[in-house]
Amino acid sequence: MTLPRIVSRDEWRAAREALLVKEEVVTRARDALDAERRELPMVEVDAEYVFEGGDGKATLLDLFEGRRRLLVHHFMFAPEWDEGCPGCSEFLDNVGHLAHLWARDASFAVVSRAPYTRILPFKARMGWTVPWYSSYGNDFNHDFLVTSASAGEVVERSGVSCFLRDRDQVFHTYSAYGRGLDGLGSATSFLDLMPLGAPLGTPLGGERVRHHDAYEY
Repeated sequence: MTLPRIVSRDEWRAAREALLVKEEVVTRARDALDAERRELPMVEVDAEYVFEGGDGKATLLDLFEGRRRLLVHHFMFAPEWDEGCPGCSEFLDNVGHLAHLWARDASFAVVSRAPYTRILPFKARMGWTVPWYSSYGNDFNHDFLVTSASAGEVVERSGVSCFLRDRDQVFHTYSAYGRGLDGLGSATSFLDLMPLGAPLGTPLGGERVRHHDAYEY
């Protein structure tokens, strides 16, 4: 492994300021990309998926928990596996407190193909409290391209999908897979994937931020 060069403080500052110029270009480009993503068209989800979660059977509409927006983490956990994917587990370890999403009319849920009886002990082992549902027996994973067949074998991949609710209608607005999940985990990063932005056009920053136990929603 090659270590960084050792330089003086002034040399370091000059190099850092040069890099900052490039970082600011990337930041502005990302802001523009986020805005373009929010303008993507959407597709109505008319399939009647039935999931199983901590409170029994649930529909996709139930996963919203009454909120307007929903982000689903497609967690790789096949029916025959004894434990979930290590990479997906690292991703979930980095998800922050969901109150910051709830206060902005957004919900978060995990969905896997494994039966809920396999998910539950693994979830307890990992110490996670996020809502987690089994799609065992329905086509949700196949329809959102995280489970597929290749050369006679079933292939799983991780991803996230975003949905918007308009009364009792559910629409699919965005999905990302593989490297598309890089950098995700914070409430800000999730909201950047969702339509509508933050409620009332307010970003996750400034005076609207609260301690997670101080929100009113």
